[in-house]
Amino acid sequence: MKRFIGFVTKEFYHIFRDRRSLFILFGMPIVQILLFGFAITNEINNVNIAILDHSKDANTQEIINKISASKYFSINQLIERESDIEAVFKKGQVKAVLNFEKDFSKNLIKNRQATVQIITDATDPNTANTITNYVSSILQNYQMEQNKAVKINYVIGPQPRMVYNAELKSVYMFVPGVMTIILMLVSAMMTSISITREKELGTMEILLVSPIKPLLVIIGKVFPYIFLSIVNAIVIVVLSIFIFKMPMQGSLILLALESILFILSALSLGILISTVSATQQTAMMISLMGLMLPVILLSGFIFPISSMPLPLQIISNIIPAKWFIIILKGIMLKGVGIQFIWKETLILLGMTVFCLALSVKKYKIRLE
Repeated sequence: MKRFIGFVTKEFYHIFRDRRSLFILFGMPIVQILLFGFAITNEINNVNIAILDHSKDANTQEIINKISASKYFSINQLIERESDIEAVFKKGQVKAVLNFEKDFSKNLIKNRQATVQIITDATDPNTANTITNYVSSILQNYQMEQNKAVKINYVIGPQPRMVYNAELKSVYMFVPGVMTIILMLVSAMMTSISITREKELGTMEILLVSPIKPLLVIIGKVFPYIFLSIVNAIVIVVLSIFIFKMPMQGSLILLALESILFILSALSLGILISTVSATQQTAMMISLMGLMLPVILLSGFIFPISSMPLPLQIISNIIPAKWFIIILKGIMLKGVGIQFIWKETLILLGMTVFCLALSVKKYKIRLE
């Protein structure tokens, strides 16, 4: 055990002596979290929404059909009670709920005015704002069509209400994404480079035949990055809460456990990359092209996955970052418990076990 502790201590010293590694490990997270706070607006397509129709009359059905016929929305489900709205949002099944008031047609004919409440999930403020604008546009178009047949104009008044992010702060969107990118960068890329460096210099074989068992050698090499990734996660959360005033609705313990699981998942990918890379340059390219770009483009961080072509939507399911961002938004903004994110947790756990098992198998082949 003393040898193992000494080996881990040596790895920490090696990291702290390398200024470039220190900048990547500690400087980049702070710079990104402070400078990445810009809003990115994107077109939406096939966004899942739910309908709560208290009136169930001809006019509401026409509006529902008009919304369903558009390329922007897909009606995921019909709900019966307002108490079901929060549960639907927490499950992450829909991005918006349209709430038609009671006696919609009666109010439209008698009072010349009726109301549709647009309730959106504002954990992604840009998408929420875009959804509101699109629904309002469809309602205005329907209103113009109806007014052609009457002398006195009808007025359909949408009442938008944003949940989980009423002020539409973009920081609520980019913090989970930046946290995911940083943890993936530190855990996967730095780990793969660290192990590949030993292989490139010819010292990995010396370590593997040393008195320390090969498994402990690998653990010793990656343990510092687990620790540093946890430190980075804490720094990002603290900056988010105290500088950007981001709420923390859920359990900090659950957030910590899920973050450690994602770190292990990213770490397993880093180890796997190191098994197929002979040089640090190769490991760097595989990490950047194989991990960083998919994390940014296919995780739902910047671009809505539902608006992507079907092949990319399918590929996004094998990106661990996609599931971790869903978990982060659920815990931090919605305050959900494990009962709402157990599926995403199991997927991350399965990915971690698969990559570790494959890495161990490849290392055994190398040792033989």
